[in-house]
Amino acid sequence: MKSYIVIGLGRFGSALARELFRLGHEVVVIDKDQDAVTKISDSVTYALTADAKDESVLKSVGVRNFDCAIVAFSNSPQDSIFIALMLKEIGAKYVIAKGRDELHIKVLNKIGVDKVVFPENDIGERLAQVLTSSNLVDYIEITDEYSIIEITAPARWEGQSIRSLDVRAKYGLNILVIKRADGRGINVAPSPEYIISRGDVLVVIGSNEDIKRL
Repeated sequence: MKSYIVIGLGRFGSALARELFRLGHEVVVIDKDQDAVTKISDSVTYALTADAKDESVLKSVGVRNFDCAIVAFSNSPQDSIFIALMLKEIGAKYVIAKGRDELHIKVLNKIGVDKVVFPENDIGERLAQVLTSSNLVDYIEITDEYSIIEITAPARWEGQSIRSLDVRAKYGLNILVIKRADGRGINVAPSPEYIISRGDVLVVIGSNEDIKRL
């Protein structure tokens, strides 16, 4: 289990917080809007009505103790930059911020934000999936039942061929592409004889249930 603090409860922040909590993680949310906080209070670990621009608020919840802090709003770039900067100065381990436009993203990167997301749509749930998997690089939901994932090869697969792993039969998944760890490009529709190496990134398609099992 990891711990997350989500600041801002718009569509993106609310979806992100709910999904992280659903995945079994500790989630604290902060927003000035009492209604938004009340609405999500049963779907997270702790919900706080407060102004995150107040440094004492961030210190009181112990942001340094969380694995990740997410500034999940971008409608007020100045506020989001200020909060992100305070998080870094207080000593938050990993800070993610939602960007609004090129200039906003540039400033967030300049102040040392660890990751900037620029969702065109509400991708909170997708980000939650990426954040909480130790080896998941990216995740794209095709339908309610099927997804494509980009995943670092599990350590237990290293040194084995695709044929010997029998990925399709054992896991119900198909490997579409392998991004080679040795830097020698990508391998599209890899041969069954391909030997998995440490650091290989696999692009895999399958049902969500089979992906979760993997």
